[in-house]
Amino acid sequence: MGKKAAEKRKAVVALGGNAISTSTGRNFIENQFLQTRRSMAGIIELIRKGYKIVITHGNGPQVGEALLRMEYSLSVSIPRPLGILVADTQGGIGYMIEQTLINGLKWIEIEKPVATLVTQVVVDRNDPKLKKPTKFIGTAYSEEEAKMLAKAHGWVVKEDKGRGFRRVVGSPKPLTIINKDVIRLLLDAGHVVICAGGGGVPVFQMKNNFYEGIDAVIDKDRAAAVLANDIGAQDLIILTEVDKVALNFDTDEQQDLDHLSVKDAKKYLKAGHFPPGNMGPKIEAAIQFLEEGGERALIASVENVIDAVYKENGTWITK
Repeated sequence: MGKKAAEKRKAVVALGGNAISTSTGRNFIENQFLQTRRSMAGIIELIRKGYKIVITHGNGPQVGEALLRMEYSLSVSIPRPLGILVADTQGGIGYMIEQTLINGLKWIEIEKPVATLVTQVVVDRNDPKLKKPTKFIGTAYSEEEAKMLAKAHGWVVKEDKGRGFRRVVGSPKPLTIINKDVIRLLLDAGHVVICAGGGGVPVFQMKNNFYEGIDAVIDKDRAAAVLANDIGAQDLIILTEVDKVALNFDTDEQQDLDHLSVKDAKKYLKAGHFPPGNMGPKIEAAIQFLEEGGERALIASVENVIDAVYKENGTWITK
């Protein structure tokens, strides 16, 4: 794709957890900055080619550390709602991405504004996944400790087999991005926008049309699909640890895919090729984006995003 073609395209780039945090578990801030710099190289090249870029990102390790700090200090400090911790990590991770992008663009002599936006995402208060929470977060406790904490703080706790008892929250479906008009304005004005980190801060709309936060975790790829549709993006680019989507992943029969139609993506998803805790949400996000008006979705590795955009790597999903 030439620069003139790229200039006409808006893309939401959804960064996986490995884009910020290392797999070694040694997630000191300097290591996170180093990993962020590596991950931004391909995105900087997309910007140079003319793409209008919105970036969203995961926050699993960072919000996990925030929960750990909070839970260890419950005896001396007031507990914070999960939404506040998500907002905090949006700011911290956004700062790392923002600074890296500004410096990287300066290095290639491009002066382009970059903005990080704390982003709220609307969910349905009556979503079934909120009524039956299954998403484990935070520290593992003994059964006695967990029940005591649940009573004291209104938590729901369940056994995480092999680990102990942990807090669980729901993972509701994202409906719309509250900040979508601001994001669109910034993008159309020539800014790179970093938003909806960690799936966004989940909120629901009350009867008086006011918004209220709710303790939940929104899947970041599903939120990225909603964001892309809300701002009229043509492309959704989901970056992860693998180069391509595959059938029979990690077996002797593994078959890497260069292209998928929505029809085939649904067929393979139903057949169980894309597990719920791995590739499944990414495929579902791509299908949703395309069925709601998007043109193309790409799933590729962070390192090879440029090759993937030029169809030399990655998996493209189209209607």
